[in-house]
Amino acid sequence: MFYEVAVIGAGPAGLSAAVNARLRGKSVAVVGNNPEENPLWKAPKVDNYLGMPEKTGRELLEEFTVHAERSGTQLIRGKVLNVGTDTERWYLGVGTDVLEAGAVVLAAGVARGRKFEGEERFVGAGVSYCATCDGMLYRGKRAAVLGFTADAEQEAEHLRSIGVDTLFFPRPRQCELQGEHKVESIRVDGAEYAVDGVFILRPTVAPADLIPGLETAGGFVTVNQAMATNLPGLFAAGDCTGLPLQLARAVGQGLVAGQSAAAYWDKIAKSQASESK
Repeated sequence: MFYEVAVIGAGPAGLSAAVNARLRGKSVAVVGNNPEENPLWKAPKVDNYLGMPEKTGRELLEEFTVHAERSGTQLIRGKVLNVGTDTERWYLGVGTDVLEAGAVVLAAGVARGRKFEGEERFVGAGVSYCATCDGMLYRGKRAAVLGFTADAEQEAEHLRSIGVDTLFFPRPRQCELQGEHKVESIRVDGAEYAVDGVFILRPTVAPADLIPGLETAGGFVTVNQAMATNLPGLFAAGDCTGLPLQLARAVGQGLVAGQSAAAYWDKIAKSQASESK
């Protein structure tokens, strides 16, 4: 499915970007986790969002979501696991599906928590971030699931259903991946287990891991005043762009990013129309 603008992240920045791209007549899809995984959801009271005092984070996020859906935004619950581009379009891997887009707004928040020891070394050699995508590689083998998302246990059950001997660890505090050329064992909270693979299920993938070539500084995405990144057609907004991690800032940046993404696609579409004449 092709969308003129695709948004990664269904928090305040992403939903703001979606609404403002829709106001400019663009087809828009937002891909995001379940709302209860957003940090705002757990806020007991938000007092510094102008005009809407004493709302809970959950109330605000629910209202933002309804607004986006009423604008005509297509809301897709899921996690973007990889992003690629050619000279004309962007491609977003969502589970086993691929979305195509003319422009993309990255608003997935910040990846909380450090990587585990050995994790980066074994990416592609036993470490995966999607049980649905890579589960069949471990059929008849043993794999560990390190779950930090609301649906992590469901993904572990999926692995069991396709014949994977699955160990499930909800929110482990300490973990070390071990092996020579691939994952051979995992140490979790002091106990060691022999495994063939490890699925690490977090709400957010670090921007630099998600999008090859993306420029970052201090772990945050580098953007200009138009919220444009160093990659043509890719914009960013919200917590992933830096401090302060505040609601009002995220919504404002989302507005700018949504407008910029819409304007970028207008420019590309006009150029393509001229070339076809």
